[in-house]
Amino acid sequence: MSGNPAKSLKMNQADDAARFSIRCNDLSVQFANNFVAVDHVQLDIEAGHISVLIGPSGCGKTTILRLIAGLQTPSTGNVDLRPNSTAGDGQIAFVFQQPSLLPWRTAMENVILPLELLGRGDAKDRHNQAMQTLASVDLADSHDRLPHQLSGGMKMRVSLARALVTEPSVLLLDEPFAALDDMLRSQLGELLLRLWQERLFTTVMVTHNIAEACVMAHQIHVMREGQIEQSIENPLPWPRSETLRRRPEFGDFYGRVGDALRDDA
Repeated sequence: MSGNPAKSLKMNQADDAARFSIRCNDLSVQFANNFVAVDHVQLDIEAGHISVLIGPSGCGKTTILRLIAGLQTPSTGNVDLRPNSTAGDGQIAFVFQQPSLLPWRTAMENVILPLELLGRGDAKDRHNQAMQTLASVDLADSHDRLPHQLSGGMKMRVSLARALVTEPSVLLLDEPFAALDDMLRSQLGELLLRLWQERLFTTVMVTHNIAEACVMAHQIHVMREGQIEQSIENPLPWPRSETLRRRPEFGDFYGRVGDALRDDA
């Protein structure tokens, strides 16, 4: 970015907000055993922002992601996407906890798969788009490797590239770095922030990691028992990187989020 990166980022986000948002209206999900996974959630997510859902296991975080993606039917309420989009049109992409790559397809062939399913372009166009996206996650040199030839971090990069190859407006991430060690987790967090700054897709991420939430998010939504107990605006400056963790204001904000989670324990 030229000039003032923070100012340019805010201007771009303002432009993006005019064309996309996510609104969860009175969302509830009750399963057959009467377990309420999501309990009348009202949540607005600004376009081009990164929102993080955090809270104890079983509090409904992943269910909200599935509702936004259209993979789960609500018992009450609805999700309003502007403009209207579905997971089937390539505008909503989902990165799961496990990469779930097809073992018989190379990294490039796994990334091409969404383009094939959507019927986008010819074989040459798909190949070029997949290679560009792999390059964006620093895996161009590994395009011909099969999943068993990739490390855990590389597999997650392929999974991220597969999600981004359709150039989605919304990226949903369900604890994508949870299985990685701290160093790899930090590296992939930096990568995700870099990709977001380049593309400004609206992002909703689930994590249990307070530090990760503090580095990534514009807003942190603390959940408990299917409800959003608190929504906390993140005051930390942009642009963000892992070096932010060394600043005193990071420690202050980390403590604030930690206190909110303890209050919900």
